[in-house]
Amino acid sequence: MNSKNDEKGAAVTFPPPLIFLFVILASYGLHFFFWPIGIGNSLVLRILGVAIFALGIAIVLSADKSFKRAETNIKPWKPTTRILTTGLYSYSRNPIYSALCLAQIGIGLLANSLLVAVSFIFSAYLVFQIAIRKEEAYLESKFGKDYLDYKGKVRRWI
Repeated sequence: MNSKNDEKGAAVTFPPPLIFLFVILASYGLHFFFWPIGIGNSLVLRILGVAIFALGIAIVLSADKSFKRAETNIKPWKPTTRILTTGLYSYSRNPIYSALCLAQIGIGLLANSLLVAVSFIFSAYLVFQIAIRKEEAYLESKFGKDYLDYKGKVRRWI
């Protein structure tokens, strides 16, 4: 199916990871200035924070490799040439966004900030409203039944 969407991608004109960065900074600002609720400052929590953050980044890098291998665009404002359905994409339609949620939780643990750790929920909501809905509409428009079949088999997040 060819449409004007083929030329401009999913109509998301900025990197969605910036949503996560904005929410992390805003929630840390709230934590620092108004509502300093900590999680705990133990070595175990710091190690857990590093591990969760590292897992999130590793998933993002793995997904990036999948896009490169498939020779399609990871940037949502550029045209997609194929649907990724294997590897991470056989478990989640949005493993990058799920991984960024993990990274945000890890940052919250490292920063000893409950607000940062739980604000991933707000990040996920914003990413869904701002990016995922447009991306899914674009993929449905471009790939039709193939995308709908994939969407019926694989969860959005995890």
